[in-house]
Amino acid sequence: MSMRILLADDHRMFREALRGLLASEPDIVIAGEVGSGEDVPSALARTVADLLVLDISLPGRNGIEVATQVRRLFPKVRIVALTGHAEKVFVDEMLKAGAMAYVLKSAGLDELLGALRAVAAGRRFLSTDVLDTMLDGIQPDAPCETPPLSLLTPREQEILHFLASGQRGTDIARSLDISAATVEVHRRNIKGKLGLRTTAELTRYAVRAGLISA
Repeated sequence: MSMRILLADDHRMFREALRGLLASEPDIVIAGEVGSGEDVPSALARTVADLLVLDISLPGRNGIEVATQVRRLFPKVRIVALTGHAEKVFVDEMLKAGAMAYVLKSAGLDELLGALRAVAAGRRFLSTDVLDTMLDGIQPDAPCETPPLSLLTPREQEILHFLASGQRGTDIARSLDISAATVEVHRRNIKGKLGLRTTAELTRYAVRAGLISA
């Protein structure tokens, strides 16, 4: 039985090359492709797809957010992350968001095909380099990894800048023309993604990330 796959990647040339490689496999049908995270839900609503091959760095909405949304709206669609991000924090977040496989773009086609077929059969899959990264991360003497700024959406980065600059939630809400409750939701999401608990920790992170000056 064929696997119907939707491709989500913002690089057209990469999508076209990948589509050609996958379409030559007898058990794979390319159901469609999109170039932004915001287009994924509508594409899945229009077409029948079994698997979503999803990049993390997408315009509009990153792959972690998209995976969370797809898991909620299209629970039967299984997600394979295909990305250039090898950092453990990205792997963790994508798996928590619902991806069943994580493959690096530097891996060979055989690993991607292995991931697609494993996920179609209901199994999980990590490419070799990703598995090494995850194992390194559980060593007792492994250094603490600072989550990259790109883990946050543009709006979250904007709100982090305001928070780290000492602005109150009500002032931020007024500046961005959103509700104070929305600011608070963003604050919680930022803390959760970065693994931070206090405003002081957020401020130190913002300084290290170059969002504000020390």
